[in-house]
Amino acid sequence: MQAVILAAGFGKRLGEYTRHNTKCMLEVNGVRLIDRALSSLYEIHVSRVVLVVGYQSQNLKEYVGDNYKGMPVIYVDNLVYDKTNNIYSLYLAKDYLVQEDSILLESDLIFEPSVLKKLLDDPYPNVALVDKYESWMDGTVVTLDEQNRITRFINKERFRFEDIKNYYKTVNIYKFSREFSKQYYVPFLSAYSTALGNNEYYEQVLRVLLHLDDTPLKALPLEGEIWYEIDDVQDLDIASGMFAPTDEGRYQAITSRYGGYWRYPQMIDFCYLVNPYFPPQRMIDEIKASFEVLMRGYPSGMKVNALLAAKNFGVHPESIVVGNGAAELIKAYMESCSGPLGIILPTFEEYPNRTEEKNRVCFTPEGEGFRYSASEIESYFNDKRIETLLLINPDNPSGNYIPYEDLLKLVEWTKKKKVRFIVDESFVDFVEAEGPISLLDEKLLQQNPHLVVVKSISKSYGVPGFRLGVLAGGDRQMIASMKKDVAIWNINSCGEFYMQIYEKYAGDYRKACQLFREERSFFLSELKDVSFLKVYPSQANYFLCELTSRFTAKELSHILLNHKILIKDCSAKKAFQGREFVRIAVRNREENNYLVRVLKQL
Repeated sequence: MQAVILAAGFGKRLGEYTRHNTKCMLEVNGVRLIDRALSSLYEIHVSRVVLVVGYQSQNLKEYVGDNYKGMPVIYVDNLVYDKTNNIYSLYLAKDYLVQEDSILLESDLIFEPSVLKKLLDDPYPNVALVDKYESWMDGTVVTLDEQNRITRFINKERFRFEDIKNYYKTVNIYKFSREFSKQYYVPFLSAYSTALGNNEYYEQVLRVLLHLDDTPLKALPLEGEIWYEIDDVQDLDIASGMFAPTDEGRYQAITSRYGGYWRYPQMIDFCYLVNPYFPPQRMIDEIKASFEVLMRGYPSGMKVNALLAAKNFGVHPESIVVGNGAAELIKAYMESCSGPLGIILPTFEEYPNRTEEKNRVCFTPEGEGFRYSASEIESYFNDKRIETLLLINPDNPSGNYIPYEDLLKLVEWTKKKKVRFIVDESFVDFVEAEGPISLLDEKLLQQNPHLVVVKSISKSYGVPGFRLGVLAGGDRQMIASMKKDVAIWNINSCGEFYMQIYEKYAGDYRKACQLFREERSFFLSELKDVSFLKVYPSQANYFLCELTSRFTAKELSHILLNHKILIKDCSAKKAFQGREFVRIAVRNREENNYLVRVLKQL
């Protein structure tokens, strides 16, 4: 078994990274793609490597040499690489294809060694490796029948997004028997190149072969093996995270992205906090039906969006400002604040990070699970000099909740103390309580102009991609100033449309929150059975969990990532004093059960 690697192309989309070298000379975490490929081929004992080169070929030849650990390397030169596509590169290697069974692969791939082992272990002689289509994939896809025979090769022009559930992406790694190459592939390759030119892709020949009555080519779907195709700098960044040499490096590379986890479709995100039961499918379908209009049209300005938010939250338009996520509003408001800030630790770091450390007055509760009450807040800050008091309610990451009546006492207390009172109630809709829970009330705001209420729409409403948040207050001059401070089009048309139609689905939202509370209760009981976790009850959509034995927070986070589970390592949060904590979001039943199974196996 030999290997044929196609490595003649420019790699233009990688810009400066390929200015002086071809793509396979790219380094991912300090290791070149060509070294990774040759190492994997060496492990499966291929007889030789045929390397088709073109752009910057001399650099590649000098780097690789004529062998890799004794494995011979033969070069085929594509002198017109700038005028042809990979069908011609493979055509130039046709004489080698008919000499031995071959593994064909492209040089811009990064993959774990198990990918080639899976290919080699499959007894069928002519196989195309494929993987279930995901949103990050680009290029040729195929459809399969029940026996994994390829029924269609679909190029970009014939790709239909409504059919993606049936698609598999070609991994661009193949196994061809000598007989297949000699009787089928090379004759058709030669004929196709002669008839239709050399500016095509070699997969076009495979598409033609499907028209034979009994094509000898089958598909071999991957089953979780990791691979990636590197076409641009974003791909390079993602691959660096996926193939980090250590668990810690991989965890840091992924979490430092602060989102964008849809690029890791097999990973289950228990780190970021989103309602798994909203929006309903009908609402999603309504947004989809209007997507083209929304994409092509400018959103409204702040005035209209304030009207929509005011309608949804029952306040006056002059009392509320809409943000590109709550984060935009937190930044804008905190930058307008001066003087000492009273905060309760541990907390959501976005607020204190917007202040100088010398201006932070910190209260660390002594209650189990960092529980605290309104009276404890008053008692601690009563003799402290603060100009602003921050309360996350329910708190993040503890899930501590101060009931509405006690919250009103804090409103009154801060008013008497002439202290601005910021209440972030992004998680309040998950609370299990009778009666009112939210401070988003026009009368209350007007009676208390020192009160500011912040709410992220991403978290409880399940639309983090729309980037929506609101800030409301009785100080209308302050609200007007914030509206001038943010950009006139600070939210997009999809977010605006979501706010416009939300009222129709308010009943669905209430049901979704009740479903969530039931799931949270079930999940809590399951997590309590994990021997090395102490799980603290929560009124939010996450649990603060203390590791009592076996693992540190960092170790557990890294281990779970190997199971495609992402949790929040709370090691960096202040106030834990050497104790080990993680935060685990509540998701749907299937995903929660999967996490619990993995934890119990550990």
